[in-house]
Amino acid sequence: MAKNDKIDQQILRELTRDGRLSNLELAERVGLSPSACLRRVQALERDGVITGYRAVLDRTAMGVGFVTYIGVGLGEHTKEAQEAFERAMATAPEVVECHNITGTIEYLLRVECADLPSYKKFHTDILGTSPFVTAITTYVVMGSPKDLRA
Repeated sequence: MAKNDKIDQQILRELTRDGRLSNLELAERVGLSPSACLRRVQALERDGVITGYRAVLDRTAMGVGFVTYIGVGLGEHTKEAQEAFERAMATAPEVVECHNITGTIEYLLRVECADLPSYKKFHTDILGTSPFVTAITTYVVMGSPKDLRA
């Protein structure tokens, strides 16, 4: 496990804000020499603290205007039911996150669609045809004042 000191935390904060920072710029921001900074970043990658780098996309520019979180309850709590549901969600392009959770429902989904009619189609054709789904609760995202996902 990588050491978790203040400099490593600062490196992680800076890379979270901008994963395309050059090593030179990152080193200047965290107060290290470029070689020391590179060694630390490589150690964080090697230790699995940094698992990858991603592009942050403007969903509106991509035609996504309707975002929901959906709570999904299953009628059966079997491995077969969970695996069948997870396979269905893995193939649905509208589902950008699928989380198996504890509580009164089994899954929390983040679904992104162009608009309400396209969401209704997903709701009817994908969720509505899944044999194990017994409860669907939709929460429409009206705004995201804080969203740190990459």
